[in-house]
Amino acid sequence: MGLMRWLSLPLRAPLLILLFGVSAVMGHQWTLLSPRFSASSGLPLPMLFGLEVVQLLLVLILCTMPDLLMRRISMLMASSRSMTLLVTLLLVVGAGIYLLRLNVLSDMLIIASALLLARLDLVRVGLDATPVTSILLLGSLLFGGVVFGHFLPHPSFVVVTLPG
Repeated sequence: MGLMRWLSLPLRAPLLILLFGVSAVMGHQWTLLSPRFSASSGLPLPMLFGLEVVQLLLVLILCTMPDLLMRRISMLMASSRSMTLLVTLLLVVGAGIYLLRLNVLSDMLIIASALLLARLDLVRVGLDATPVTSILLLGSLLFGGVVFGHFLPHPSFVVVTLPG
């Protein structure tokens, strides 16, 4: 019964399929744009791929475990006024530098929206998953879709043969 419930999860929560599709499209788009971005920024492709993985991990953690993450940050900020100022300053400066230097905010917002919708769909079907289960399930769909998108063929390499 438990295995059948897990196997039927994409049918009961179709936004999981949407998450996989969105991540596949984003992975394919990043594959197409990464050589051009690497040449213009001077970053080698493996380092650029590593930055993509770090971004995806941050978005995954922020979207799947917001209560746990916010509780820890709140406890840290409540310890003293200087910690509150330090954490706020670090977040604002880090986010500002990130937004100024990299032009990927729209991609991360799309991925975050798809993750939150999939998480909401899991709650709708009654799957009350622990943070670890939810991060493993949604993370495997997210990273699986990105890897699948990286391996999709480039549109200019597709050869179409017409009959006749």
